[in-house]
Amino acid sequence: MFHEASSALLAFAIVLAIGPTAIRLFKALKVGQSIRKDGPSTHLRKAGTPTMGGIMILLGVSLSTLLLAPRTLDVAWALFLTLGFGAIGLADDFIIVALRRPLGLRARYKLAFQALLSALLGLYVATSPELGAVVAIPFTSFRPDLGIVGYPLFAIFVMISISNAVNLTDGLDGLAAGTSALACVTYSIIAAILGRHDLAVFASALAGACIGFAWFNCHPAEVIMGDTGSLALGAALGSLAILTKTEFLLVVVGGVFVLEALSVVIQVTYFKLSGGKRVFRMSPIHHHFELSGWKEPKVVTRFWILGMVFSVLGFLALFRS
Repeated sequence: MFHEASSALLAFAIVLAIGPTAIRLFKALKVGQSIRKDGPSTHLRKAGTPTMGGIMILLGVSLSTLLLAPRTLDVAWALFLTLGFGAIGLADDFIIVALRRPLGLRARYKLAFQALLSALLGLYVATSPELGAVVAIPFTSFRPDLGIVGYPLFAIFVMISISNAVNLTDGLDGLAAGTSALACVTYSIIAAILGRHDLAVFASALAGACIGFAWFNCHPAEVIMGDTGSLALGAALGSLAILTKTEFLLVVVGGVFVLEALSVVIQVTYFKLSGGKRVFRMSPIHHHFELSGWKEPKVVTRFWILGMVFSVLGFLALFRS
């Protein structure tokens, strides 16, 4: 585990070192976060907080991976997908904060680019003799083969789902950074158990970069990761799940992200079917707890605890598969 620990520490140190300069630069460029007026009133004071901080995470991950990770094709694919989704998020953030266009990158373009990158990864895995199109269902012996056509479509679903789920989770100071760090640590251990030490080093770099970013993103946040960071982290987790052939295990390990995404789906669906009624005070669900009286740090800490629980469940699912 020496290389994994070194990778995490190096990514952490890089983000910690570049953080103050990056934040000053973001402030000078006036790339500040805009806040929803219909959200919790306590968030209004966050308006103007520098965003696009995901660039810090991407720099930490990239440098640590390039310096310490084994030069394998799978690591290259994981880093490529992470940076690719990060670039999509960066374009979205830039359009919102720099060009002052609230809707950002049009949804159809965002999804099209995400689908293209994901399909390329899916095609690579499906045609790889070492990986293949077979998927494992946790807690069962069922191993369906999705084929060279079905697996890329499945990869698109996995990548778009997890990247946007992490994006939805990024709504409170330290929430996405902390839960992503936990999921990445879990995947580093899972990859090591499966003999994929190349991907374990990459996952460790992700965890270290997230922890370094949390140093500046903890409440009250000095910087926000934006779509640049959240889409990239989601893509990184999706890539790890696909390349370690633990696709469905991601549902367990990333349980917090799944709950966040489900809360939005439930809220929107019920709102439309009931003619304007709501299940939650506000979605994603972390805002529901805020509006129920929980202070922001309490919500974040309890979601971190949930992330730890899901990590343990992930290990149980791995050993029972």
